[in-house]
Amino acid sequence: MGVTDPAGPVMDRDEVDRALARLGAEHEAIETSLLALQDHAGRRLLEGAELTGVTRERWTAADASITLLWAYFDAYTDALRSAREIRSRRRWSSRDDLVELTELLRGESVTVAGSATATAAAPTLQGSASKLSEQFSLVTLVDRMNELYATSLDMVVAADAVWSALPARIDLLAAELQRTRRLAHSVGVRPGEHPAGDDLERITRTLTNLRAQVVSDPLAYWIRTQGSSAPGGGRPDTTVYDREARALEDVRREIDAVLTVRQDAEQRLVKLRDVLSRADRTLAEARTARGEVLAKIAATEVPVVSGPPTVLQEQLATAAEYRRSAQWHRLSPLLESLEQKAEDELLRARESLTAVTAPLAVRAELRGRLDAYKAKVARHGLAEDPFLIERYDAARRMLWSAPCDLRVAEQAVLRYQHAAADLLGGGRVPGPRGPEDRGGA
Repeated sequence: MGVTDPAGPVMDRDEVDRALARLGAEHEAIETSLLALQDHAGRRLLEGAELTGVTRERWTAADASITLLWAYFDAYTDALRSAREIRSRRRWSSRDDLVELTELLRGESVTVAGSATATAAAPTLQGSASKLSEQFSLVTLVDRMNELYATSLDMVVAADAVWSALPARIDLLAAELQRTRRLAHSVGVRPGEHPAGDDLERITRTLTNLRAQVVSDPLAYWIRTQGSSAPGGGRPDTTVYDREARALEDVRREIDAVLTVRQDAEQRLVKLRDVLSRADRTLAEARTARGEVLAKIAATEVPVVSGPPTVLQEQLATAAEYRRSAQWHRLSPLLESLEQKAEDELLRARESLTAVTAPLAVRAELRGRLDAYKAKVARHGLAEDPFLIERYDAARRMLWSAPCDLRVAEQAVLRYQHAAADLLGGGRVPGPRGPEDRGGA
């Protein structure tokens, strides 16, 4: 320890061995994170999408950062391999070996060749584009990789969150808009002839443009959570969508008012047909979804979806006959009864659809929880813990198998969480624990 060099006091053999062990664990954690980023669904979508605006700018920078990340990781890997080779020369390293290892492990001994394109585009490396190469210590290199990884992951997660949320909601609203347009046209509510018809045209244009913008520039519709430093901390901006949804609902009420004024009975019959038709389609969707759930989820409690009640259709035909024959005194109470029953039927259909698809939502939540804990374990350098790997693999097999037993899978995820929490010193995770858990041992 009396001999010194530019890296500081020369390390002894025990210090070298400890440093190599720590660097090896960091290497495994970084590699796991990089591979996860490489396989992220959002990153793959960004690579193949025709981007515009802020998303294109940020993806250009993020893509360059990811490329640079791998270059840094390769340099880190080479330096670690060199250090291990020097240490393996002798069981008891010589003084010259220790001096060389000290310089390699603590000094700025890692050389990374500069890439003008990648360096210029990487947001954290501005001003370094003119360098042919850069020198880093292993600690500095890890810090640089962590910084690049955090900014890249944040961009990828944010874009994926917007793509996962907004386009599907816009499509559902557009489908409802088309049904409303058909209904409006049937009672003479058309553009240029009625304000509600003009509103429907405007909503159609707005939703079409909104979807195109969301697909090409998702980050323009991302609101970052103030004070959050976690990757992807924020939420999709649904301001435009919510405004158009409210406008469509206002138009729907206006059309109802027109129908009431012009021909109350016909309007109510058309609405009844529409409600029952939506209920039938929803029940059909529920039956299709139930088959998918039964194929993917081992859940015997998935409810059976019944068919549409024929009695309502028969009563609806009777009501139409009453209108044709001008039997208003019979039509009025029948319509009131039918309107309530139709709404109840639509509610039942929607509840059936929600009930049968609930296991898929539970499975998705368990998958997300498992991956989140895996990422947390990786950040703490415990990705290669054999016990955690065993628990993770067991949970993952259950969640990605078909059919998936949700109860068993949830227990497997909880066991993995408990094991991770015990190793990380984070306390207990709420939920049942089996006697085989590591904490009990």
